[in-house]
Amino acid sequence: MTVPFLTPVIGADMDSVDRVLRDSLHSDVVLIRQVAEYIIAGGGKRLRPAVLLLAAGATGYRGTEHHTLAAVIEMIHTATLLHDDVVDESDLRRGHATANAQFGNAASVLVGDFLYSRSFQLMVGLQRMRVLEILADTTNAIAEGEVLQLMNAGDADLTEEAYLMVIQRKTARLFEAAARLGAVLAGADAPTEDAVARYGMHVGTAFQLVDDVLDYSGSTDAIGKNLGDDLAEGKMTLPLIRALAVGTSAEAAVIRHAVGGGGLTDFAPVMAALDRTGALAYAQARADVEVRRAAECLAGLPDSPHRKSLLELTSFAARRTY
Repeated sequence: MTVPFLTPVIGADMDSVDRVLRDSLHSDVVLIRQVAEYIIAGGGKRLRPAVLLLAAGATGYRGTEHHTLAAVIEMIHTATLLHDDVVDESDLRRGHATANAQFGNAASVLVGDFLYSRSFQLMVGLQRMRVLEILADTTNAIAEGEVLQLMNAGDADLTEEAYLMVIQRKTARLFEAAARLGAVLAGADAPTEDAVARYGMHVGTAFQLVDDVLDYSGSTDAIGKNLGDDLAEGKMTLPLIRALAVGTSAEAAVIRHAVGGGGLTDFAPVMAALDRTGALAYAQARADVEVRRAAECLAGLPDSPHRKSLLELTSFAARRTY
């Protein structure tokens, strides 16, 4: 499943990706099959594999290896979700109970490990050292981002620069890798590969910034998770960082208390501070800047349905409501 406007261009490709996913998740271990199927069937926008498929098409790739690599990207992403939900003690994702809520923390962690290892088995099967290098570096950066986020939990003094470094590793690097891999498969020259990769980094950063906004302004039904989860987990996201920087001393005290452990008991006054300081609009504006930069990265690509869809994806990343 992917966002509807992409279906005419990559719908058939995405069906092939889903087949690779289901075939690859087979295991003689029943619990692995149950948890993996539960996660994959839970839906999701499939944006990261979509970026790979579109980047491959936009740079001229004609083959089938992109289906395998797109499945690899989705498996890595799914593994990170399994681990994230355990670390964050989350109980709702995509409108359904999280795997850890359904099967327990131990099963979620171990099946996440299975997904990581299976994804690397698929990579090795392609026999492309460049692909292995990109994805090894990417998964390492994601892990670093996760640890940095854990270290930053409850830290109300986190700077905007430090926060952006975390989300670039934790979220944007996988978008960047997806875009770069599409160009690598197509045999694009180095400047084109780098431009497409930068597109992925900017789109991924925008995607996370909008997630930050939706955690305070979305609806549980639309975003598929509980409103205020970030606050409950003591995460200093960009709206809070901005409100703390420009708010009154009283507003700063409320935010510090909430991040330090007050959590959702302080949700109403924190929301009032975000509204008064324009912090959500500030974070949204930063996302808009990122998608403009992403669109600029595509200037050198020839016109095609895939390039057009990459441009449409920038608008979706910045203005989505789910």
